Amino acid sequence: MSTHVICDFDGTITEEDNIIALMRQFAPPDWVELKDAVLNQTLSIREGVGQMFGLLPSDQEVRYREFLLSTITLRPGFIEFLQETQSHGFRFDVVSGGMDFFVHPILEGHVVPEHIYCNHVDFSGETARVTWPHSCDAYCSNDCGCCKPTIARQIVSPTDTLIVIGDSVTDFEIAKRADVVYARGQLISLCETEGIQHIPFETFHDISAHLKGVRV
Repeated sequence: MSTHVICDFDGTITEEDNIIALMRQFAPPDWVELKDAVLNQTLSIREGVGQMFGLLPSDQEVRYREFLLSTITLRPGFIEFLQETQSHGFRFDVVSGGMDFFVHPILEGHVVPEHIYCNHVDFSGETARVTWPHSCDAYCSNDCGCCKPTIARQIVSPTDTLIVIGDSVTDFEIAKRADVVYARGQLISLCETEGIQHIPFETFHDISAHLKGVRV
């Protein structure tokens, strides 16, 4: 039996949700209603996020990337936590509802692309279009976009101890099947409502400290 860590990106590895930051900077006001509907779970993640990116003109792709790369901050302790997972022999995968045009450049040198699962944005049309390479399988009907439970069924062994780290509604379904959940932000209240045991955190130093007292 081994340990497998599945970690969110936006608002978890990074201090801010990068999609929200991008929309706040570049999108017309319509994005706010779409964002609220996704967070309230009245609109699916795939539909809501897809419509949000559809508000962005494709000819600004370079500006979008440069803006995010210049403003993104990694959450304290992340690099040290990565090193600890490697020293313990844990498998570590980033599974994110974020977009490849900013997720991959930010994680370059830290996480190899083979261990990053995220969405793709096509800028070839008039407006940005999200494609969904990791859609829900037959066992999920939540229209997740990047479906974390589906990916887990593909890459996590049933005998593995599964650790999930996340912060929002996009992490809720995978948290339901985890052995250990580290939560912040909206994921805390969702876990509380569902009765899912979880450990709150603010930095990866908090997670590292807790793991030292837990045999996984």
